[in-house]
Formats: sequence, C-alpha cells, structure tokens
Amino acid sequence: MKVDLHKIDGSKAGKQIDLPESIFGIEPNEHVVYLAVKQFRAAQRQGTHKAKERSDVKGSTRKIKKQKGTGTARAGDIKNPLFRHGGTIFGPRPRDYSFKLNKKVKDLARKSALSAKLRDGEILIVEDFQLEDHKTRTFIEVMNNLGVSLDKALFLLSEMDPNTALAARNIPNARVSESRSVNTYDLLNADKLIFTESGVKTLIEILEKKDVKATA
Repeated sequence: MKVDLHKIDGSKAGKQIDLPESIFGIEPNEHVVYLAVKQFRAAQRQGTHKAKERSDVKGSTRKIKKQKGTGTARAGDIKNPLFRHGGTIFGPRPRDYSFKLNKKVKDLARKSALSAKLRDGEILIVEDFQLEDHKTRTFIEVMNNLGVSLDKALFLLSEMDPNTALAARNIPNARVSESRSVNTYDLLNADKLIFTESGVKTLIEILEKKDVKATA
C-alpha cells in the first residue's frame, strides 16, 4: 500500500512510500494485542508489596488464656490475625509479575497495532531530518507543522539523534524512540505515530526478516 511522504514543514514531499500489507494491512488480532500489553505492564510492576503476617508481627508467643472454660472462643498468642495489631491473613508477599510471551505472538501484536493505527489514519511518515540545535522551541515548531502539537505523539527514528532527543525531552506529550525497539504498548499509547523514512524501513526489515525465519 502507498502512503504519502511528508516534510517536517508539513508539506508533502511529492513521493510515496510502499508499506507491506503483511505488516500494515492485516486484520488486527485484539487478543494478541491484549496479551502483549498485559505482559509489558506486568513487567513494569515492582512487586515489592509486603504485609506482616503472623510470624512477622512482634509479640509474645505465650498462650493468652486457657483453652476451655472461658465462655469465649479459644485463642493462641497475641499475634492472632483476629486480634487488633495481629498478623495479616494471606497478606501480599514480594513476587515477580512478569511472564513469558512467544516472539511470534509479540510480533503479531506489533503488526496488529500498526495495522490498526494506519487504518485509523494515525500514522505519518516524514523525510529523515536532523535538528540543528536541541532547543525545545525547535521541536515544538516541527510538531505544529505536522499538526500533532495537541496529540500524544511518538516519533520513531532509525537511530537516536541527540539533538532530537534533547529537544523533545521537556515536552509532556512527545516521545522519541528508535523504531527497532518500539513495543505494542508504546504504539497503542500514542495518539499519532510519526515515522521517519529510514525509521519505518528499519522496522519493516526487522519484521519481514522474522517472517522469513518463521517460514523457513
């Protein structure tokens, strides 16, 4: 499929770039996308939560009253979870929330996200550019020219440019990343995806190479 190439001043460059149907034109698999996002967010969790259970609470282990004949329920030590300041029953413990997801599943999720974004008109491809300075004002001008100043914009380059990274650092709704390392969550979390010409070609090469390995 053909997509117009733009300049960073917002005008069309007068040529089109060919995007493969196998990456940008598939029917999105929502369940696979859900699994990829779930895996990413699970891996971000620290898992350091901890509540004091019966063995962790400070206190005597002496039996506080005799077993029978008191007219009330039997009780052991003062750390009984039913007592005030007692231990927590089945409280949270430190754990690792991350889980494994097959590479083919993650690749399919990225393709599904890219296809959905292109279908909704949320992908813009611009010519390769390098900023002359690292001023925030310069990058805001680029966003205004491309019409994405009010959107949560993700700029995907083939290689990270120091000036571009520094210029976008202080803009809350802008992020700059390398296209080779972008994941499904990043793609869906952005309102607009702005690929550079070399950035989209790099991503296509990576995903197509994985397709060849999978069919070999």
